[in-house]
Amino acid sequence: MKTLRIKDICDKGSSNLKQKDVENQNGVYPVFGASGLIGKIDTYHQNKDYIAIVKDGSGIGRVTFMPAFSSVIGTLQYILPKEGFNIKYISYCLQSLDLAHYKQGAAIPHIYFRDYGEYEVNVEENPDEQQRIVTYLDAEFAKIEALKANAEKQLQAAKDLFQAALKELLTPKEGWEEKKLGELCLLVRGPFGGSLKKEYFVDCGYAVYEQQHAIYKNTNVRYYINEDKFRSMKRFEVVCGDLIMSCSGTIGKVFIIPQNAPTGIINQALLKITPKETINRVYLAYLIESDYFKEIISLYSDGAAIQNIAAVNVLKEIRIQIPCINQQQRIVARLDALSANVKALQTNYTETITLCNDLKQALLKKVFE
Repeated sequence: MKTLRIKDICDKGSSNLKQKDVENQNGVYPVFGASGLIGKIDTYHQNKDYIAIVKDGSGIGRVTFMPAFSSVIGTLQYILPKEGFNIKYISYCLQSLDLAHYKQGAAIPHIYFRDYGEYEVNVEENPDEQQRIVTYLDAEFAKIEALKANAEKQLQAAKDLFQAALKELLTPKEGWEEKKLGELCLLVRGPFGGSLKKEYFVDCGYAVYEQQHAIYKNTNVRYYINEDKFRSMKRFEVVCGDLIMSCSGTIGKVFIIPQNAPTGIINQALLKITPKETINRVYLAYLIESDYFKEIISLYSDGAAIQNIAAVNVLKEIRIQIPCINQQQRIVARLDALSANVKALQTNYTETITLCNDLKQALLKKVFE
C-alpha cells in the first residue's frame, strides 16, 4: 500500500443547485440532499457514478456512493477519483475516515476540501487489488445490510400487528355507549399570548411541559418558572395521571404524567386532558393516538382551527363510543402486551443498527489502516 493525500487520489466538484430549485419539478433525473432523494429535474450534473460528501450542516462529513445521471444540492460536494483509482474503492476509503474532524463553524458547521484533502490515507495503486478489496467489502457489507433489513422487517411486522389490534379493539362494538369527549374528561388548552414568555423562565422551580414531552413521552424538563408565576397559572397545572397532548405541528401525540414527574404547567403547544372515572386513562391515550380517533376528528374539522387543536369547545363535542370500564381494562392489558413487544423489537433494532455500523467501520479500518 502507498500513503497518499486525499487530493492525490480524487478531485472535487461543486453544485450550485438549491433545494428550492428542485421543489415542484417533475423531471426524470434525481437530485440528492444530505437526507437522500429530494426530487427530480430535467437535467443532471454527473453522467457517471460519483461520490458525494456532506459539507454543510447536519450529517457533515458523511460519504455516499451516488449513481450516474444525477446531481446533489450545494450542501454536498462531488468527489471524483483520479485516473487509476476505482471509484468504489475510493468511496470505501473515504468512508473509513472521520471527515467531520475537519468541521469549522458553530451555527452551521462546514468542511473544506482544501483541509481534508491534505489527509493522508493508505491505498492500493494496483487496479486488480483495488477491485479485489471492493468485491470483498461489497460482499461483507451486503451481509450486514441483510442483518439490518431483517431487524427492520421484524420491527415493522410488530408495528403492523399493533396497529391492526389497535383498530380492531377500539372499533365500536354492539353494546358500547356513545359519549361526548367533554363528558369523559376535562380539557384545558395551554396558555396563549404573552402569559408564558421565555423571560419568565428561571434556573429551577416549577416545570414547563412542552410539546416534546408528549411526542417523546418523557419528563426531561428544559424550562422552569418561579412559585409566584406558577400560582398565577394554576389552571394549567398537570398532576400524576393527567394526559398531555401535542396540539400544533405534530398533533395528537399523548403522554400520561407519571407519579414521579416534576410539578409544573403546560405551555401553549399542549392540551391537558384529565379523565373522569368512566374512562381508563391508558385506554384514552391509546384511543387518541389511534387512526380511528383521527378519522373522528376529521369529521369535526372546519379548517385550520381544529388542525391546531385550538378549538377546545369543538373537541368537547366529539362523540365516541366506548365499552364499559372493565372491558376497557382488558383492552388496555392486551395493547400493553403488544406495545411492550414493539418496544423490545425497537430496542433490538436500534442495537442492531449500531452493531452493524460498528462492524462496517471495523472492516474498513482493517482494510485501510
